Amino acid sequence: MKIAVVGAGAIGGFLGARLSFAGEEVTFIARGANLAAIQKDGLRLVEEDGSERRTTTARAFEKTIDAGPHDAILLAVKAHQVTAVAQSLEALCHAETTVVTMQNGIPWWYFHDLPGPYQGRQVKNADPDGTIGRAVDPRRIIGSVVYPATHLVAPGVVQVVEGNRFSLGELDGSISPRLKALAHALGHAGFKIRTTADIRGEIWLKLWGNLSFNPISALTHATLVDICQFPLTRELARAMMTEAETIANKLGVTFPLPIERRIAGAEKVGAHKTSMLQDIEQGRPIELEALVGSIVELGVLTETPTPHIDAVYACASLLAKTVNPPHGRLTITSA
Repeated sequence: MKIAVVGAGAIGGFLGARLSFAGEEVTFIARGANLAAIQKDGLRLVEEDGSERRTTTARAFEKTIDAGPHDAILLAVKAHQVTAVAQSLEALCHAETTVVTMQNGIPWWYFHDLPGPYQGRQVKNADPDGTIGRAVDPRRIIGSVVYPATHLVAPGVVQVVEGNRFSLGELDGSISPRLKALAHALGHAGFKIRTTADIRGEIWLKLWGNLSFNPISALTHATLVDICQFPLTRELARAMMTEAETIANKLGVTFPLPIERRIAGAEKVGAHKTSMLQDIEQGRPIELEALVGSIVELGVLTETPTPHIDAVYACASLLAKTVNPPHGRLTITSA
């Protein structure tokens, strides 16, 4: 299979490297120092057990027009970066090309092919001016949920922290031939792939924790175990998750486990810094709209009060505004 990976960062690099090792024809779309490193020496993948391999056959380009058509596009940039690349994706497509969305949070396509009163609605926090929706044909899309933890530790170097699991699903719930083909290719590359008829439910299950733990950690600089073991922040996370569950239920999604069990699972992860906290410490833009703003939007749409989510969203929005314009970093160090 000919596969283009748009965004050769932590997740894109992980996917592209493993697929290349498995014999797939991989092209990375990257930029800056990362692109230069991959073009010069390939992409180096450091696995969870410390073993290392370097790609030798994968190509890398800055412009999609130089890469040509592919059978599948793994769209591995962050949610707030999709608008900037959306119009360039067409250069990677032929008539049957699949686009696999790999962003956290509620995707722009959420209401496409979703029966009910909100069918066809635009998720403005994901696609404010409709650029993505106009650029990417929804018939091409396969949704996904990304579970591994990986880091881009240096240009052209990705380190796997934990996990190799992904979920994939068609927007209409079908288990299509193209879904099976993609799952086979990823499975052959060593990933644990779940194909599902309810990709939206899987998205919500991951988002359920992210929408609370990520902004709370960014605001408090606390790890997961600290948030879960401190009574006030544990209760705040529970309240935010309760509000989100009400919204999900109104959209036809039910969660297979209770809130306390989900919180206990986060607590077991231990002293882990969420991705949003890591972004604040490194001066990078945070995925606030995808993880929290979109839930506020869906709360308004479904007429669901979200006072706890609203308050945390307001504080985290100001934090993002304060830190990001000069690319400042905010860290807490012990004296």
